[in-house]
Amino acid sequence: MGTDTESKVKDIDLIQEYLRTKDSKHFSALYRKYSGRVYGKCISLLKEEHLAKDATQDIFMKIFLNLGQFGEKSKFSTWVYSITYNYCIDLIRKKKKMSNIFSDEMEKVPDVVEDVHDEELLTMEVGRLRKVLNEIPVGDKAILLMKYQDGLQIKDIANILNKTESAIKMKIKRAKHKAQKAYKNLYPEI
Repeated sequence: MGTDTESKVKDIDLIQEYLRTKDSKHFSALYRKYSGRVYGKCISLLKEEHLAKDATQDIFMKIFLNLGQFGEKSKFSTWVYSITYNYCIDLIRKKKKMSNIFSDEMEKVPDVVEDVHDEELLTMEVGRLRKVLNEIPVGDKAILLMKYQDGLQIKDIANILNKTESAIKMKIKRAKHKAQKAYKNLYPEI
């Protein structure tokens, strides 16, 4: 199957064909389509190339072993990102021995009354944005990446993190506030 044809074949068709025939070319097509994106998420969250490479392989092993459980309740890409984020967050938790980086606690941050407009984050120069994202807690970074880089809907993020939609909205609001504060600390001249 060539790459032109591959891009036109729907994920669900590849999944069904793989499950029906067990022909690895169908899973390989999914791997080629998503491995770069998964690796990108892993390197962004884990910050170490060797960890990201290992995580990508482990994530695709999980996807491979659980492909029959994909229930089409969401898009396949959302399911893949859910596995990716959860795997990376679990790895970070183990590494830092933290119990929950998406804690429901107030994190000693006062309630954010003023909303940070999306444009403030979206118009940051890419290099500066990377530095800002590395300054905020990994849970906040992950939620901002899910929302703005991956374009996931609030309900999808809520499902991935097993939280309510209102909790996700508040977490995004707080994460944007932390990003804005980090930006002002890193670049006070602006």
